[in-house]
Amino acid sequence: MMQMGRTTRAMAKLTMLAAITMSTAILSSGPVHADDAAPIAMSQTEHAAPALPPILSPRDRAVLENRILAGRLDSIIPAIMREQGIDLWLLMAREYFEEPVVASMLDAENMHARRRTILIFHDPGEGQPVERLTVSRYGLGGLFDPAWNPDEQPDQWQAVAGLIAARDPAKIAINTSDLSQFGDGMTLSQYDRFMSALPPALHERVVSGERLAIRWLETRTPAELEIYPTIVRIAHAVIGEAFSRKVITPGVTTAEQVQWWYRDRLMQLGLDPWFHPSVAIQRQGTKGMIEGDAVIQPGDLLWTDFGITYLRLNTDTQHLAYVLKPGETEAPAGLRAGLANSNKVQDFLTRAFTTGRSGNEALKLARAGAIAAGIDPSIYTHPIGNHGHGAGPSIGFWDNQNPDPRGDGPINADTAWSIELTSYAAVPEWGGQMVDFRTEEDAFFDGTSVRYIDGRQTEITLIPSG
Repeated sequence: MMQMGRTTRAMAKLTMLAAITMSTAILSSGPVHADDAAPIAMSQTEHAAPALPPILSPRDRAVLENRILAGRLDSIIPAIMREQGIDLWLLMAREYFEEPVVASMLDAENMHARRRTILIFHDPGEGQPVERLTVSRYGLGGLFDPAWNPDEQPDQWQAVAGLIAARDPAKIAINTSDLSQFGDGMTLSQYDRFMSALPPALHERVVSGERLAIRWLETRTPAELEIYPTIVRIAHAVIGEAFSRKVITPGVTTAEQVQWWYRDRLMQLGLDPWFHPSVAIQRQGTKGMIEGDAVIQPGDLLWTDFGITYLRLNTDTQHLAYVLKPGETEAPAGLRAGLANSNKVQDFLTRAFTTGRSGNEALKLARAGAIAAGIDPSIYTHPIGNHGHGAGPSIGFWDNQNPDPRGDGPINADTAWSIELTSYAAVPEWGGQMVDFRTEEDAFFDGTSVRYIDGRQTEITLIPSG
């Protein structure tokens, strides 16, 4: 494979706007106009039934993904290595067994690690650039400098050991973690091979790279934030289609059919779900959620949980819809009040975000505020980005509203979140039946405040009965 040089790497730092020239959209009947190609701005107001933005062709996606990755490597890696006091970070993956960090560093044409792919980041100090080396038989799109000649040193791990010894780092980070799956990529067999090759004098310098892994994965760059609203808008548009008469015929359509409609629609669009969509029904006189082959009827409150992966970023959204009964023009007041309560819980939570505060502390503050306001909340918010359930501290779990070790970590600036939660309330129009008002919207924390990436649902979607 041809290797791109440093000139190409420098070009990769150019603004990603040139990549958003969407000349072809998968489902478009003609060329996309320049106005359509403009990125969608972040908004605190969610559009009802928004139009579906254009979808990039695979080639245009690759151009954009590679530019964003190059920018991430240039900006985030030096910052987090110096923040954590790490001189050298060693990453390892094997073909079809990529650890999360390495998988996020592969360029768009390298869909998997090749054989054994080893990456090394070395900070020489004194403000010098961080070295990015690949000790593998194949290059990685010019993003890492090749640093191994198998003809001269057939043993890959000995080559790694030689590179490290020559640089004499004070701290050598490898990805091992008992708590975080994102920081536990070094397998036992590869650890044994590495330590056997590493000079014994350097063994005591090996430390966990858990914090580096989390900081790399959780941090969002300006270029990513520029495209994220469009990605979330796509998800909102697909949900808008699902919760409409285009898809749902009351008295005929089942919850399961809507689930599989999502999957079919994403296949048509050339997009991937990162989990199987959920659709369920709450109905007057029926306890809890009903799903599967249950037929959607007038008077039902529908819930969906839906997420996509596009341009290496994920969305995660939960919305509510109400199927109007004949003669109705709006949802019952008790249902509208229930969603408003969940919006208030969102406000208590987003106000609790402070740089350095733990997820557990934010959970405690948000719950206390909601309970004092007379609301019965359950909060289970998580970071989002390269993964749907992303790296970083959790803020509660649906089955645990108490402090949890997974929520001990700090909330950091420039991170994205799925503000996921619910509140429970008795609905007078349903005879005082308790209803679950689940909501989930993607948001960004800039270190000062939380902003929704493409707004949030504040009104229940209405589906005519016929």
